[in-house]
This record gives sequence, C-alpha cells and structure tokens, in this order.
Amino acid sequence: MFTEIEVKTILNKTKRRDPFFLDDYTINPYSGCSFNCRYCYIRGSKYGEHLEMKTSVKINAPQLLEKQLRLKAQKGQYGIIVLASATDPYLHFEEELQLSRELLKIIAFYRFPVHIITKSPLVERDFDILQEIDENAILPDDLKGRLNNGALVTFSFSTIDDGIASIFEPGAPPPHERLKTLATTAAAGFKTGVSMMPLLPYITDTSEHLNKMFTAFKAANAQYIFPATITLFGNTPSDSKTLVFNAIQKHYPELLEKYNRLFSTSDQLPKYYNAAFAQKTKQLSTEFGIPAYI
Repeated sequence: MFTEIEVKTILNKTKRRDPFFLDDYTINPYSGCSFNCRYCYIRGSKYGEHLEMKTSVKINAPQLLEKQLRLKAQKGQYGIIVLASATDPYLHFEEELQLSRELLKIIAFYRFPVHIITKSPLVERDFDILQEIDENAILPDDLKGRLNNGALVTFSFSTIDDGIASIFEPGAPPPHERLKTLATTAAAGFKTGVSMMPLLPYITDTSEHLNKMFTAFKAANAQYIFPATITLFGNTPSDSKTLVFNAIQKHYPELLEKYNRLFSTSDQLPKYYNAAFAQKTKQLSTEFGIPAYI
C-alpha cells in the first residue's frame, strides 16, 4: 500500500562525505519503507507504528532529478549519489513502478557515479544501467585514482539467519536471497560489499554469528564490510527502541534484562561494548581479508 506525492526536490547534497558510504548526494525515491525493519533509524512518531503501511511514492522524482542533475553537470559538480539513504530503492512495488530504474537512467545520462544500498535482489534487474554508469561515470576530483568504479552496490544485513530476520525485518527479502544476489553482483564485475548493520546484541553480534556472517560474505566475494552496532531510541509505539524491545520480550525473553541494562541511560550501547565489538570485527576483517572500507 502506498500513496503518491509530489516533492519540491529529490537530490540532496550532504554536508560531508561519509567515510563508509562515500555520499556526496542522496536520493530517496520513496518515503517510508515496506520492509518494516524494527530497528530502522528513520522510525519516529510521524511515521506511525506500521511503517510499511505509510509508504509514499515521489511521482515527480524523474522530472526533478533531470533538472537538478543537468545543473550540477553544467557546473561540473560531480559526486557519488547514494540511492537510497532513508529507505530502500527496491521496495516491493518498485518491480512494477520502476521509479528507481528511471532515476538510474537519468544518472547514467548525466554520468554521475552511484552507490546502491539495498536489501533486495531486484537490483539485479538494473545491471544493464549500472554497467553503463560503472564505465562512464565522472568521479569527483578527490576520488580519481583512489576509486575506479562508477557504480557501487552494497547489500544490507543485520543477520544471515532467515528466522532472525523474519522477526526484526519482517517485510524484507530474506538474507539467503541477498547472499545469492551479492555473489551474482560480484560475478558481474561490480564493486560490491556489505553494510553489516545494525547488529543485535547477544543475537547477531556474538562471535559465533559474526564468524558465520564473515564466512558467508567471503564465499559470496564481498569486497568490503561495514560493521556497526545498534542505536535504539524513543518510547512511543512507533519508535525503534519500543519495537525492538517488544520483539526481544516475545522471542528472546531471557535477554530482556540485558537489553534494559545496555540501553538504560543512552540510545547507544556503552563505550566498553562498542570497543569490544570494534576489536572483534577488526580482527575478523584481517582474518578474512575483507576491508572495512570501499
């Protein structure tokens, strides 16, 4: 279910380029998300409890993007466009609407580099356009010689266990499908890797689970992995902290006391916890030979 809306702008300039995602610009063709991940950082009272039911399609996005990219290209203001930063560019109805595909065609025409971030195997549909972008995109001056790819494809995982995923990201394509598409993307010659975030304390950030994840990503030929812990906020029925805690109480009641301790004074995990996590993932990155950067 979605509504159609018109927006005033579609291409957003970032204040600074993120070292993980290399975003100079962002595009979100949709507002809200049908994947309905409990932990999503965009959750808040304005989205309501049922995020998947409040999705909007920005129907005038192609016309706006054509105007905005034409002006940026004329000024030589090339930069990496992240598609998407606050939703997924390949939600369920993208297969029919093809809105993200239309935006990619415009990006290809104006020769901007693009970074796709998705949970969906549907990205494989657009390999033809991404190949054109990969070959012809004009990189920003400070990345020339450091990056040789005009198209980057990153797959988002909080787990590789389909059962766990069904609890915390119930509307998203299952991890086994993402793993398969990750391997297909690498085999097609694209620069591709994993956004391994957010990981769930005592569930998907254990040594056993992390080893399984790194092993699976290595087998799929991931070229980078961005690991990160989780931030939970809010106390309304629609907020990420409430939704994740509800899921913990239902499916992992033995962990509820630990979660209460971890998030009793902050939206973020304690410094000691993050430090141990960083040390562990750095060790795994070295062991498996997969860098934590593009």
